[in-house]
Amino acid sequence: MLRKVGYNFILKTPVRIEEAGGAAPALALAPMAVLPSCQDQGIGSALVKHGLNECRKLGHKIVVVVGHPEYYPRFGFAKAGEKGLKLPFEAPDEVFMVLELVPDALSGVKGTVEYPPAFHAVT
Repeated sequence: MLRKVGYNFILKTPVRIEEAGGAAPALALAPMAVLPSCQDQGIGSALVKHGLNECRKLGHKIVVVVGHPEYYPRFGFAKAGEKGLKLPFEAPDEVFMVLELVPDALSGVKGTVEYPPAFHAVT
């Protein structure tokens, strides 16, 4: 799902949380980009808010993000590691966050977030 405003955009990618009993569907909020000339005008926040509202409307329950630890908590994101989630790659704990779009969506869900193969090619 891509939302583009000029050259500012946000992409939500389907991912799975792999656990012993199967897989739970989720979305990854990535990437998001706002042109430098458009930053500090609320465009990024508007993109995130709109994107999360669309995810709710479409029935999604869980969104993960690897991003700035001082930016995403304003939208309700919390440290994913504290919720029992892991990344399939190395990253500082504070940059991996999760948001439950539905209360208790992570109840009983613990595991590794699996991204589509295209993400594995990015280094």
